[in-house]
Amino acid sequence: MKKTLFILGMLFTAALFSQTKLYVHPDADTYVANTKTIAILPLKVQVKLRPKELKDFTSEQIVEMGKNESLDIQKGMYSWFLTRKKRGTMLVDVQNPARTNALLKKAGIDIHEYDAYLPSELGEILGVETIITGFFETSKPMSNGAAIGLAVLTGGMFATSSATMNMDFMSTTDDELVVNYLKKVKGTLGTDAQDLINKLMRKVSRRIPYTK
Repeated sequence: MKKTLFILGMLFTAALFSQTKLYVHPDADTYVANTKTIAILPLKVQVKLRPKELKDFTSEQIVEMGKNESLDIQKGMYSWFLTRKKRGTMLVDVQNPARTNALLKKAGIDIHEYDAYLPSELGEILGVETIITGFFETSKPMSNGAAIGLAVLTGGMFATSSATMNMDFMSTTDDELVVNYLKKVKGTLGTDAQDLINKLMRKVSRRIPYTK
């Protein structure tokens, strides 16, 4: 009886510390079939530091930290998808983030502020059929520079590590939401952005219609 209660307790705890929600459009397979390339835009990132940590940074530095995190996560997601492409489990191509960001900047768009544009407008600029946008929140910076700087200032002490990713796959043909993936994790996030992305994406990879 005690063993059963212990197992149930562990399962309940795991559910609290790791939550996943996934929405897939009823015609997702059709959207995927009509997609040749997807582009990953920099996600909106918020690094939620404790008050003791915040006092060591200006508001401008916090904003810059979020932008650096965003670019690192963008690269981490690209690497994750690229690995699956090489394995033959990715059904579409993924645009290199360097090209994505360069095309946006050339069009006069701030890569961290593109909300005023429709997916169809961004897709025309980028030459892709699907874009990935979304929001990311973390209590611990994962980009090397920010993490090292904060560790020095705080003596290596962080709040309990947690992260939330809310990611949208948007069709650029009709501005329709094809997939929404919400993942919350708490605990060991890894050592860098790539570790974090691997952890966030691992369990859902076979449920996203762009992979098999």
